[in-house]
Amino acid sequence: MTAPHLEVRGLTKRYGHRTVLDDVSCSVPAGTLVGLLGPNGSGKTTLLRVLLGLERATRGEALVNGRPLARVADPARHVGALLDCTWFHPRRTGRDHLRWMSEAAGVRRTRVDEVLELTGLADHGRDPVGSYSLGMRQRLGIAGALLGDPDVLVFDEPFNGLDHAATRWLAELVAERVAAGGIVVMSSHQLAELDPLVDRLLVLGRGRRLFDGPVGDVVAGLTSEVLVHPLTPERDHDAIRRAAETAGLLARPDADGTWTFPGATVETVSTTLADAAVPVRHIEQRGAGLSDAYERLVQGQSLPGTPVRTGGGTR
Repeated sequence: MTAPHLEVRGLTKRYGHRTVLDDVSCSVPAGTLVGLLGPNGSGKTTLLRVLLGLERATRGEALVNGRPLARVADPARHVGALLDCTWFHPRRTGRDHLRWMSEAAGVRRTRVDEVLELTGLADHGRDPVGSYSLGMRQRLGIAGALLGDPDVLVFDEPFNGLDHAATRWLAELVAERVAAGGIVVMSSHQLAELDPLVDRLLVLGRGRRLFDGPVGDVVAGLTSEVLVHPLTPERDHDAIRRAAETAGLLARPDADGTWTFPGATVETVSTTLADAAVPVRHIEQRGAGLSDAYERLVQGQSLPGTPVRTGGGTR
């Protein structure tokens, strides 16, 4: 079987005079988990809907293995998607919902029990979906996406409602798919869950592409920081500020009483606070992560060595 590949070329989508996507281009090779990020209203869900053939592009195209998904035979065997976990019929059982999907997609009925088992819903398959928790409905949506055993998975906010165990299960599932040469596209506001998973990022802002590239390119050059937990935060606030100013260190207080020293080392901060006789409960070095880079991108700030990409075009 040919390795999967996704490509978006000059994608523009307008609703009347409102432009939701503006000349967005990107390419996703096999064996990639791409995080689709952006503020509310940035065009993420619209891009996914165009990719899945649920919306027509005003201009440009979104391709799965070189063709629009609407022109792909047996689409469920190529792409599985979860965009919304609220559309299930509340009186239909989970098993019946999946059987209906399998009939529509031309998938063997025995696959229903396999995905119920895979998603941890085997004991609830005969329960009405109306009795499911949000996390269970998320699992049912993921089960539907897996029915055709596709090479490409597209998930919009898949962590909503999932507890810690379910979140870990989903992380393992998508990691296995990518390791086997598949493609996973995840759109989520939960950056802490995405950070250890994604290989590549596509960041949108007001319908335009802000960044498209490997995660390493996003965080490269961002400065790490030292996080300090004072023993008595309120009493030592002014002492920490004066000590930082005297030592020429940047420092900012956080709402929870901790202090952040950007670009510093633990040794330097420890020495500075010890000289000022400030008691410290805990101090740690913290590297820059996905959330730090994302905030800079959506605020229109260029990352060190990585110019912000505001247009579509080619990379």
